[in-house]
Amino acid sequence: MCTEQELLDFMRETAYKPMTYKELEKHFDIQDAVEFKEFLRLLTEMEQEGKILLTRSDRYGVPERMNLLRGRIQTHPKGFAFVIPEDKEHPDLYIHTNDMKGTMNGDIVLARVSAQNDNGKLEGEIVRIVKRAVTQVVGLFHNHDSFGFVEPDDKRITKDIFIRSENFKGAVTGQKVVANILTYPEGRTAAEGEIIEILGHKDDPGVDILSIIRKHGLPESFPDEVIAEAEAAPDRITEEEIVQQGRRDLRNRTIVTIDGEDAKDLDDAVNVERLPNGNLLLGVHIADVSYYVREKSKLDEEAYNRGCSVYLVDRVIPMLPHRLSNGICSLNPQVDRLTMSCEMEFEPVTMKRVRYDVFTSVIKTVERMTYTNVRKILNEEDEEITARYATLVDTFKLMKEMALGLRSMRMRRGAIDFDFQESKVIVDAQGKPTDIVKRERSIAEQIIEEFMLAANETVAEHFHWLKVPFLYRIHEEPTNEKLLTFMQFAGNFGYAVRGKGNTVHPRALQTLLEEIRGTKEETVLSTMMLRSMKQAKYEAESLGHFGLAAEYYTHFTSPIRRYPDLVIHRVMREVLENGGSLPEHRFEPLNGRMPDIALQSSERERVAVDAERDTEKLKKAEYMLDKIGEEFTGIISGVTSFGMFIELENTVEGLIRLSDLTDDYYHFHELHMALIGERTSKIYRIGDEVEIRVARVNMSDHTIDFEMVNMKPRGAGRGSFVDGRGSIGGNAGNAARKRKKMNAAGRFVGIGGEERGRGGRGAGGTGRREERRDRKGKAQGDRGNAAQASVPVELDEGFYSSVVSGNGKKKKKAKKRGGDQMKASAEQAPQAHQQNQTATPAEETARARGESSKEAPKRKPSRPKGGSAPSEGTKASSSATLGRRRGPAVDMWGLPRSGNYKTIDDEADGGKSYGKRKGRDGGAGSSSVRGGGASRGGAKRASKPLTQAEVTVPKPEGSSQKPRRRRKKKEQPKEQP
Repeated sequence: MCTEQELLDFMRETAYKPMTYKELEKHFDIQDAVEFKEFLRLLTEMEQEGKILLTRSDRYGVPERMNLLRGRIQTHPKGFAFVIPEDKEHPDLYIHTNDMKGTMNGDIVLARVSAQNDNGKLEGEIVRIVKRAVTQVVGLFHNHDSFGFVEPDDKRITKDIFIRSENFKGAVTGQKVVANILTYPEGRTAAEGEIIEILGHKDDPGVDILSIIRKHGLPESFPDEVIAEAEAAPDRITEEEIVQQGRRDLRNRTIVTIDGEDAKDLDDAVNVERLPNGNLLLGVHIADVSYYVREKSKLDEEAYNRGCSVYLVDRVIPMLPHRLSNGICSLNPQVDRLTMSCEMEFEPVTMKRVRYDVFTSVIKTVERMTYTNVRKILNEEDEEITARYATLVDTFKLMKEMALGLRSMRMRRGAIDFDFQESKVIVDAQGKPTDIVKRERSIAEQIIEEFMLAANETVAEHFHWLKVPFLYRIHEEPTNEKLLTFMQFAGNFGYAVRGKGNTVHPRALQTLLEEIRGTKEETVLSTMMLRSMKQAKYEAESLGHFGLAAEYYTHFTSPIRRYPDLVIHRVMREVLENGGSLPEHRFEPLNGRMPDIALQSSERERVAVDAERDTEKLKKAEYMLDKIGEEFTGIISGVTSFGMFIELENTVEGLIRLSDLTDDYYHFHELHMALIGERTSKIYRIGDEVEIRVARVNMSDHTIDFEMVNMKPRGAGRGSFVDGRGSIGGNAGNAARKRKKMNAAGRFVGIGGEERGRGGRGAGGTGRREERRDRKGKAQGDRGNAAQASVPVELDEGFYSSVVSGNGKKKKKAKKRGGDQMKASAEQAPQAHQQNQTATPAEETARARGESSKEAPKRKPSRPKGGSAPSEGTKASSSATLGRRRGPAVDMWGLPRSGNYKTIDDEADGGKSYGKRKGRDGGAGSSSVRGGGASRGGAKRASKPLTQAEVTVPKPEGSSQKPRRRRKKKEQPKEQP
């Protein structure tokens, strides 16, 4: 009988051309009718799964020979997606939103490569959906009387699910529901479904976690037949079992378990001793779960489907029923338990392994220790605890010595050790978060970690050389592209990563981590290094573990909560019970199943991690709900083009959006992962400490928004065109209309909003005005010099010069002729004022940067002599301007200067300097942050006294004199903001 793999291998041959089923039948010499029927069934199944294709001429072939790609779709909340090919050597394929063809996240599809962009990335389109991954959707129900919609919790499902009124099943608006998909989206038609379960109102206790469980398809309970098999397991071990199986008796050894306080599934135990030859003996003993979970049993099928245990914030979804995980398979103290043991002998100085042995055993642990108590004993923190476990103190000290030696050996070998902080959310009985605490990584945790790593490497190497079907935990090397990007990024901070050609040994990365430990760059470089690496996964062949710098590695130590460990135990016991080799009749079945088990276990692991992160984000957001408005100190943990992420001391992370940084316009520099202020040159980088305030909490998206403390508004120095004494109030429109009417009548009203004759703002005396102007110019100059001096050394060359200081290549702006701007009438003033009230975003941007939308010269607002003293609000506004950016200059009517009004400077030189943007010598008005406070003209010249602007004022009604005709101003092209 022809197998699936034989058929695929034949079709992938270069000489193969598509054949009909009759031609394939003849090629494989199928004679028997039953065998022919099975062959047709195999062809049909493979065609339905997309492994082979049936052409229009009824001929079979493989997709890759037809320019098609089979893979899993991975969608993005914005609508586009990527196809992750089953062929690991093939790069991912980008799918545009318009080419999705109704696919949903996780679907198995056939796609065609259609183009390649400038960066060498492949683009394509969906040809066929082979298998649907999403059959149910969890979301919020909205009732619209005759129909309804379910808004999916999974943002990767970008379209709502349509529900007919007859399929509501009693659901009302605001409830979380589970909808079964009846028809999938096609073109512009949305998917249609029916309500199959109502979880409860979205604000009811426990509904939030239940929604996440349903969203990720996590099972809550075990089927009856699985429970029945678990109940059939014995409560204790008999002596006959031990003798019959030939297990090594280790019940006289001093073996202990070390776990967390709330752990109930104790699946690993350890012991250490010093041998007479001076070497150290380490024993790692793992519960033999495979003895109770037989292959192809209901328990085994359920464990395969679950893949692993899931540890949510308020509950655990186990892989095996509690009858096994907390009972006969748990290594509880002072009871006999069946185990798989790995004993290793190490030299005490180099920690080189000189001998090892893997065997079945029976143990009896002497004590159930916790990480906290072991830490207190080793650090001598609690005399009472030390006295209580006095007989084990020497054992724990020897464990510490051995663990530190193993760790030192790993570091010398080049293993990468990331020291990221983890946290745990504490919830009450109702599921409400009460506290967030950090997970400690003390010497007790390090002891178990090092011992488990040593056992995993030993078991992986042993069975690799036996050439038996096995599962390995692999971590592939990072891609050259990502590695090069990280090396360039580290080089910006003055650190070099050594390597040969395009490869880097993990030792070089660990050396870098040691160099940056304790520095300000530690967080940013560690984070970027982790992001440049691939995810670890399970594989049927040993490909090494890059992060651990290990040639052989597997997961052997947690069969209660990981299915790959359970499978490994099953293979190990078969080999050990058959004299060190696998029976021949078992080789083929196991070898065929291992790739499928590896893929399934990797996928279920990702689902579990996503669910755990979702519940943690949910509870952290809920924890911060009652802290809106409170201030905290945080560290910048990420910088993007849309803002920066801040991590607080309790590991809560929130976003400060770019639009909330109101003191300046910030540019994102990807290479330095920094936000740099356009005017102030202020720099925000990963690792910087900032003071924040909790601004918003979005419970639907589980996100938190922060804002900076003491963040000055971007337009703080900008004069208000409505009321200079404060913010624009509710009667701003009335004040504007009143001022417009009075200005047209020749009665000029200043920014203060009151009728003050021609003085407008008013002016005290010339001496006081000049003093304020000089003080302001000096403050701006000092601020500019300070901004220049505060630039870090690593940003002072190249990037800073071009982006911040403007010394790089800059597009020259066209100068305007003064003659085109000489004339203006008071009739234009109200129009200009009204246009300013409804400015376009581009004009607002230009105004916020201190420029008019028509490239007008920057000038201080002129004040006529003899006016009244400034009001209190005006004084406050002027003093605020000293420490903030100046907005556009305003004239005596409170309107922005557009370059149409002459000053005495223009008359002094015959109008030659009129309309010029730059080139006025001296004066505080020409100083800027970029220029350090000095004008380009050279020495500072004493400012000349200002006079009232000369304008053409319309005469009141009844006047015999006609108003002077004004020449139509030439239209000039607007510059792009």
